[in-house]
Amino acid sequence: MLNLQPYENPMYFVYLLIGLVPVIIGMFHGRRHRIYESIFSLFFLVLIFDADKWPQGKALILYIAYNTLLVWLYAKYRTKENSSNKTWVFYMAVILGIAPLTVVKFTPLFSTHPSLLGFLGISYLTFKVVGMIMELRDGAIKEVNFVRFLQFLLFFPTISSGPIDRYRRFLKDYDSAPTPEKYTELFSKAIHYLMLGFLYKFILGYLFGTLLYPHYEHLALLAHGNFLGLSWPLVGVMYSYSMYLFFDFAGYSLFAVAISYLMGVETPMNFNKPFISYNIKDFWNRWHMSLSFWFRDYIYMRFVFFMMKHKWVKSRVVTAAIGYFVLFGIMGIWHGETWYYIVYGLFHALLINLTDAWIRFKKKHKDSLPSNKFTYALSVFLTFNTVCFSFLIFSGFLDKLWFH
Repeated sequence: MLNLQPYENPMYFVYLLIGLVPVIIGMFHGRRHRIYESIFSLFFLVLIFDADKWPQGKALILYIAYNTLLVWLYAKYRTKENSSNKTWVFYMAVILGIAPLTVVKFTPLFSTHPSLLGFLGISYLTFKVVGMIMELRDGAIKEVNFVRFLQFLLFFPTISSGPIDRYRRFLKDYDSAPTPEKYTELFSKAIHYLMLGFLYKFILGYLFGTLLYPHYEHLALLAHGNFLGLSWPLVGVMYSYSMYLFFDFAGYSLFAVAISYLMGVETPMNFNKPFISYNIKDFWNRWHMSLSFWFRDYIYMRFVFFMMKHKWVKSRVVTAAIGYFVLFGIMGIWHGETWYYIVYGLFHALLINLTDAWIRFKKKHKDSLPSNKFTYALSVFLTFNTVCFSFLIFSGFLDKLWFH
């Protein structure tokens, strides 16, 4: 068998498009062949976790069995009377839901070997599971169809790196086939996103990630010691890495969305022109949107509500500020346990708090502050460069430059 990682190998797209032919034909006739789609998805999961990735495949099987049992038990518990009064059961379900990911993320601190529980996509499956548990608690999800639950978790176009879908939104698409007219629209968008994805990932991503970034990295290392390494090559590292990060991930996300559309599922978009953001809050409404909205809905909003309910802090401004530091601190740790990921997260928390303070200041002085095309362009320019600097932190290159 071939070991093919999602959207990385040209042969992956060849097999993918061949396998999609019956799905596409069925969709154009208003029919969804779920049995074929399930077999088709299973085949591509085998391709992903075949050969040397088989230990990850076994970890995935164990993970699915564990979380299916967890969600089933919690869904059954929610049907009991007065179950909503026992919040400790909810907290325990969430803790158990994130436990495998926590073990995987923190294993490198104690061992040179990766965790046996780890596999490609564990973070995104965990976000789906924990989101479902929280929506079961809220009553937004009344019952769980466990065949659909497995299809939701193992939906192969998005399994490795998202975008992160929501169970109810996914079922709305998956439980029926789009009309031929609607599918024609989805098919057209899918082809457009595939072409754009190839431009982003394989041309622009290659230009910035394979050609420019190593070049500037080499020059910056040679210039090390020149004013603490603050040199023009370091600026080149910052911009080339930022562009590579965007085009590579946005390209991947476009592929995932395109294949989802071909399967009649309108997976949410992940990026919306993030580099034209006029402040850092606008940026997070455009960058990796499915992740940022997940963290907003399931961590930030709930933590802030918890603080307000228990009256930890009287000031709403201070409550929001603490919430941002908790939110982005967790996001930084999720990326990795190294200092630069954590600093990256806290840096964005600081930026958002400063943005909130600036917005409050502008409201009080709106008559005395200019607001025109020039100030808007300036805000976009400043936001873009601030974000690129944060990506320089995120890249870990400063760790290599200054501490090794």
